[in-house]
Amino acid sequence: MSYKKNSILIHGGIDGDVTTGAVNVPVYQTSTYKQDGLGKNRGWEYSRTGNPTRAALESLIADLEEGKYGLAFASGLAAINTVLSLFHSGDKLIVSDNIYGGTFRILDNVFSHFGITYKIVNTSHIDEVITALDEDVKAIYIETPANPLLTVTDIEEVAKVAKENGKILIVDNTFLTPYLQRPLSLGADIVIHSGTKYLGGHSDTISGFVVVKDKALADRLYYLQNAIGGVLAPWDSFLMIRGIKTLGVRMDRHVENAGRIAQWLQKSGYVSKVYYPGLKSDPGYEVQKKQADGAGAMISFVLDEKYDYKVFFEKLQLIMLAESLGGVESLVCHPATMTHAAIPEEIRKSVGIVDELIRLSVGIEDVDDLIEDLKQAIEASVRR
Repeated sequence: MSYKKNSILIHGGIDGDVTTGAVNVPVYQTSTYKQDGLGKNRGWEYSRTGNPTRAALESLIADLEEGKYGLAFASGLAAINTVLSLFHSGDKLIVSDNIYGGTFRILDNVFSHFGITYKIVNTSHIDEVITALDEDVKAIYIETPANPLLTVTDIEEVAKVAKENGKILIVDNTFLTPYLQRPLSLGADIVIHSGTKYLGGHSDTISGFVVVKDKALADRLYYLQNAIGGVLAPWDSFLMIRGIKTLGVRMDRHVENAGRIAQWLQKSGYVSKVYYPGLKSDPGYEVQKKQADGAGAMISFVLDEKYDYKVFFEKLQLIMLAESLGGVESLVCHPATMTHAAIPEEIRKSVGIVDELIRLSVGIEDVDDLIEDLKQAIEASVRR
């Protein structure tokens, strides 16, 4: 029997414990497993290689992403590191022109040492992607909506180009989660998540995921997962399963709140620009509507020059200034000095990551309280 996504969130993957009947998958807090004889085991050998709690989570994320093989990691960057380890010296990746600063950092300062290069492209313009293709390009790496400017890339369009040219398409789906967007079903080859964000949902666990459909690709990734060793621990795997069970109800509230706040910001007169693909005025609105079930709950906006963004952060009372996103609580950050500080200033400013840019992760608090907090903080930050 096939289930709809809200049921899969609760019952997907390995549902409960067949041994005891427990409705929750147990925490198998063990590093190793008794062997029944030389070359004989019960499916488990060593918890870096495989753990039943982690395996349940990996099966669940595969189901949610409409993939076949899921892998869980100790962080989103551990997942990204493992995917990038698929490539060899001389290989090149095309990457979206505004991506998470940690992704840029690992490409620019780590994998560059091994001769793996990248080219920054506005992947929302398919002609720029096509122009950037050459024989050295082995993969196209996109975020959509991208971090932090919420630029929307047409996944099906890029997937078609990738397949026609024999390239791998990698999509970071952190901002939308499989509840709102499923890139593998749109033609992507690899989906990446920072599970720390919406999937966990409570700002208490760090994790990462990779999901694929192709067995050969999965086998390579499983080998790298075991060889590199950045796997998710049993307790954190349990917490992630627990967090995912409420993903649907949380995301519905997140998106509802974000839509209200984006519309308020746009009409407020306090900001010079709002980035949110749920607004009809947003250039990515139609593509977002076509390929996803919602616009997500991330909003970026540029404060009008008559307000001091530093004072704005100080005056917030309910919304917290903090790294990360996707938790039940609303968080705000300053991309230029926080999440995207690793990106050189000239690149940041060329794509629109200016000093006045503010990124807001909209939580599930009462939306009127959130709007009132934004209003009072902005009004208190008028330049004297």
